[in-house]
Amino acid sequence: MELQLSHPSGFCEGNLQITGSKSETNRLLLLQALYPNIEIVNGSASDDSVAMTKALQRATNTVDIHHAGTAMRFLTAYFSIQEGKTVELTGSSRMQERPISILVEALRSLGAQIDYVKKEGYPPLRIQGTKFNRNEVTLSAQVSSQYITALMLIAPRLPKGLSIHLEGNITSLPYLKMTQALLNELGIQARFEGQSIHVAPANKVNTAVQVVESDWSSASYFFSIVALAKQAKISLSAYKKESLQGDSGLMAIYDQLGVASQIKGQTLWLEKKPLTTEKVLELDLTTMPDIAQTIAVTCYGLGIGCNLYGLHTLKIKETDRLEALHTELTKLGAVLKVTDKSLHLEPGQHFKVGKSIATYHDHRMAMAFAPLALKVPLSIQDSGVVSKSFPTFWKDLKALQFLVR
Repeated sequence: MELQLSHPSGFCEGNLQITGSKSETNRLLLLQALYPNIEIVNGSASDDSVAMTKALQRATNTVDIHHAGTAMRFLTAYFSIQEGKTVELTGSSRMQERPISILVEALRSLGAQIDYVKKEGYPPLRIQGTKFNRNEVTLSAQVSSQYITALMLIAPRLPKGLSIHLEGNITSLPYLKMTQALLNELGIQARFEGQSIHVAPANKVNTAVQVVESDWSSASYFFSIVALAKQAKISLSAYKKESLQGDSGLMAIYDQLGVASQIKGQTLWLEKKPLTTEKVLELDLTTMPDIAQTIAVTCYGLGIGCNLYGLHTLKIKETDRLEALHTELTKLGAVLKVTDKSLHLEPGQHFKVGKSIATYHDHRMAMAFAPLALKVPLSIQDSGVVSKSFPTFWKDLKALQFLVR
């Protein structure tokens, strides 16, 4: 369904409850499958987490996780250690174009029995659960951190634990630190030593309830709304000052883009303030690539240029996010170029009215462009795609006085 978006006044005010972090929830769901005494509170309501839950409760030998990339990576590792069980793990047509060979080869080196059903290096996969015969593995750290996290999550259930040796610069380190922190909270020994991660075996875990913090990636769209509004004051819950999520770095970035933010108790307060950045924003987003789309759109809406680096993982997401950004921002009048790992937007605003934004089956494309409706009316194609991570997004925009038709 295509939605028409606009805002009558440019003034936004409201109090919103944001769904639990998809990243935390999916990690905890897999750990709960390995250790059933774990209780999860404030779990994500996203499509990805629903797909993960259904897959772990599967009643058949074929598991379809649709567009859920996190679930594909995590479940590949999980099913590989379910001794005596055979599963065919598949997904959407786009999922079958997303490479997974680095993870598969790492698991095979440990003793996993995994075959490609169609194209070499890509899902679907036929996985025969088996007992691993090694406890050390080496793999590239420069592609998706989810490959490494998948190994970390199954590691405590291996007889001797697991040592993971990483080659090259580590991508999205905060996501690995999140996994380590969740393991540690459950009483599992997990530590970093230089380029290696060591996870000890554990037959049982702490029984403490795991409360999932609200999602910082979802919060990014409201930072963008405050930046682009004429005036705004928005509160979001529930957030922590000591967050496990790397995207909490939003606070420092948007401080340069006219957004004052602070956490009081479990509430994140956002308020419009004067813009302080120069004409071009320079950022290395290696540790938080998921917010690149939001930042690029915000900068265009403000008339600010940006040079965004560390974006190499965006090529293998729900769509090629760099090319998608280039196409849709150009459609609106922006002047920019992209490489295979960076985006360069020139300063200036040249809004073309009445444009319809394609989303490419990518939830973040829909939500990143929506705040621009504060500047110019626009349409969002395939608007239902937001359910992948943020099912109440359009409802929440209405609460901030957006016109959503």
